[in-house]
Amino acid sequence: MRVLTFLLQKEFRQIFRDKQIVAMILALPILQLVLLANAATFEVKSARFALVDHDGSPASRLLVDHFTATGRFVLERRDASLAKATEALREGQVRMVLEIPQDFAQDLERHKSSSVLLVFDAVDGATAGVLNGYAATVLSRFQTDESVELRTRVAGAPTPPDRPVGIRGRVSYWFNPELSYPDYMVPGILVELVTMVGLLLSALNIVREKEIGTLEQLNVTPMTKGQFIAAKLIPFWLLGLTALSFGLLVAKLLFHVPFRGSLLLVFAIAALYLIVMLGFGLAISTVSETQQQATFLATFVLIICILLSGLFTPAESMPLWAQRLTLANPLYHFIAVMRKVLLLGTGFNGVRQHVAFLALFGSIILPLAAWRHRKVGG
Repeated sequence: MRVLTFLLQKEFRQIFRDKQIVAMILALPILQLVLLANAATFEVKSARFALVDHDGSPASRLLVDHFTATGRFVLERRDASLAKATEALREGQVRMVLEIPQDFAQDLERHKSSSVLLVFDAVDGATAGVLNGYAATVLSRFQTDESVELRTRVAGAPTPPDRPVGIRGRVSYWFNPELSYPDYMVPGILVELVTMVGLLLSALNIVREKEIGTLEQLNVTPMTKGQFIAAKLIPFWLLGLTALSFGLLVAKLLFHVPFRGSLLLVFAIAALYLIVMLGFGLAISTVSETQQQATFLATFVLIICILLSGLFTPAESMPLWAQRLTLANPLYHFIAVMRKVLLLGTGFNGVRQHVAFLALFGSIILPLAAWRHRKVGG
């Protein structure tokens, strides 16, 4: 224990002596969290649209006011025909066209029903889907006074058959009533930041000893291989938890992410997750001779894990083979834990399957990497 204490003191001094490593551990993850949480979003802040109003009645103007009042739709231009409006759509001047028929107000008055036409630019299918959802919400609010039938046509896609709306539904959004995308993204980005500390920095730290020649000196010191590995990994285990603490603080103060679950549970599972990532970092260091090699290999592994983690796209929307691969991805399990505990308030029973997978990964990768690491006399 005395040997390990001295080794830990040496590691912490070495880490904090390097200002670049300190910046990578504390400053850069927070900066990345702020940037990614604002940039990695499917939320559409403002969309320009063209209006083709054949009716010109107070009812049609009221409908247009419903769109512009949301702040998400900006009336860019008024056209006399649908052809001119769709030409503006083709040229990228607008993202949506709203056409109101000539007898819009009369149909509302006589039949309590009418129809409007929405045409979206669907080159970016995700944005078109989001705008369609916004427009449907606007029309739903307009239906509080009038029953309106919505026909939606997506540019480049066939027009669906008209279907009169016979049932009005009441929608209630639980756990994220404002549909805030940062609430969904920030917990996942926090996992990515913790992963960088546990995976990349731990691998670089050990390989750096090889490059500068101090690893050979450590190999002839009176210590066991277990003490050497523990001294190398424990500081980054603690620093990973520290980075998570700073990240949670930024998430609460800057993005107002709700913490409905137990933070103690979050840190307990994070401690287990970091063991897994440190095992991967140790494994990468055993097959790398330079920091450049370790960086390339760690980045390659990290990119694949992020793409299959459900951070940006739900795992349920992936092909079946990709969904099966996500089960072997530690990032997927910890991101699911973070979102469930923080946003849903889920307890241990709701995430125990993910914890079981993380425990399995940790029990395999860390001993295997430690066995793979060679130390003279260890």
